[in-house]
Amino acid sequence: MVQLLRVQNFNVSSDGFGAGEGQSLERPFGHANPGDMFAWAGATASWPMRTDPGGSRGLDDYFTRDFSRNIGAEIMGRNKFGPQRGPWRDHEWLGWWGDKPPFRTPVFVMTHHVRPSFTLSDTTFHFVDSDPATVLAQAREAAGGKDVRLGGGATTIREFLDAGLVDTLHVAVSPVELGSGARLWESPDELFDQFHHESVPSPSGGVTHHLFWRR
Repeated sequence: MVQLLRVQNFNVSSDGFGAGEGQSLERPFGHANPGDMFAWAGATASWPMRTDPGGSRGLDDYFTRDFSRNIGAEIMGRNKFGPQRGPWRDHEWLGWWGDKPPFRTPVFVMTHHVRPSFTLSDTTFHFVDSDPATVLAQAREAAGGKDVRLGGGATTIREFLDAGLVDTLHVAVSPVELGSGARLWESPDELFDQFHHESVPSPSGGVTHHLFWRR
């Protein structure tokens, strides 16, 4: 069975930024407003943090439901895991997600400052200082035959794209401009030499979904 490396439901602004500048504990996405960036997903019936009935169906909801399908492990950069930079001052920080992270798989956090693995609920975080190909090999082994999701941020996704390791991408482009931050691309055209591409405007009008699959 082929194990794919998949980017799913990754959001960027209309000028290609996945997050703004000035990430902090109070502002995980820097100067970007996550309410603007992710409004399309939060409005769906399948949004996992929905507390009231209802929500939209259709294409946006399909992508929200598809997020965890056949995923056995996740890879992310350190800046997705937390706002700290440099050596860990302590090991009290356990991620943004509380006692029950949404991943429910092994997660490999790429960092130059490793720390011991730990488990919260059904998610185990491993901290690795290796090149993308080595980390992907570790994640595939841990995934038990399922696919691996490349969760971001934008800098980490670019590293794997530049190494030719990504098999499929779904990028949702929101109609907001950030002007600066962590950039995935200046234009999706940059990936056309590596991938087939289709873009589908959401019926909700909130985003345009860009789908890429390896040539």
